Amino acid sequence: MGTAQMQGALWGARAHEWADLQEHGASAVYDAAFDAVQLARDACLLDVGCGAGLALSLAQKRGAAVSGLDAASELAEIARSRCPGADIRVGELEDLTFADESFDVVTGFNSFQYAADRVHGLQEAGRVMKADGRLVAAVWGNPDKCDMAGYIVALGSFMPPTPPGAPGPWALSPPGALEELVAQAGFTPLGGEAVTVVFEFADEDAAVRGLLAAGPAVRAIEIAGEKAVAAAVLKAVEPYKRSDGSFALGNEFRFVVARKR
Repeated sequence: MGTAQMQGALWGARAHEWADLQEHGASAVYDAAFDAVQLARDACLLDVGCGAGLALSLAQKRGAAVSGLDAASELAEIARSRCPGADIRVGELEDLTFADESFDVVTGFNSFQYAADRVHGLQEAGRVMKADGRLVAAVWGNPDKCDMAGYIVALGSFMPPTPPGAPGPWALSPPGALEELVAQAGFTPLGGEAVTVVFEFADEDAAVRGLLAAGPAVRAIEIAGEKAVAAAVLKAVEPYKRSDGSFALGNEFRFVVARKR
């Protein structure tokens, strides 16, 4: 059984706040990944865990024919509005409803780690990818290079203890960890890149609304209530408040490019 039902409910709860206030912060990762795979005009691209469709929109502007899948129907609806003509579906990344060998590029930006079985999720990406296609898998960089680390720790303080051996949010961040995972799924890593992005919020209200829109934050709110979680989040990001009242949090993301064996 996959994780789409649970993740869809969490990430869809505040879909518009996510799309309007936080998603744009990762645009540099999307552009760097498309440059790395030399995304061609008329290439067929699938983004697994496409969220509100920002990556798809950027790929579409490059001339790619884009498709997407997300667990949250609310995010998928926003993605459809951003990407006219795109085939955007709601479903489970471990059971993709696309035909074999349909895509030149399959991307997963902070998505494959949410699969109940990560290797199987990546194997599904490989199934729908053409023989000479390319995979892009992206995750958070090392926590010491992520200003959002304190925010993630704050959210974790409201969560039940994780089972022994369960992977944490930084499980795929160390050098080589992501490459090892894609190799287990039958891919050959071709290279990777670290990209620093900045999440910016105009003021405290925008920061809290944006940061509470992520799925883990929604789960924390279910457990502890919005007031407590908002206070903890604001305290965690206070060091990144600028003199004009806005916030800027720099974060490293890592991605690997791979081909099928």
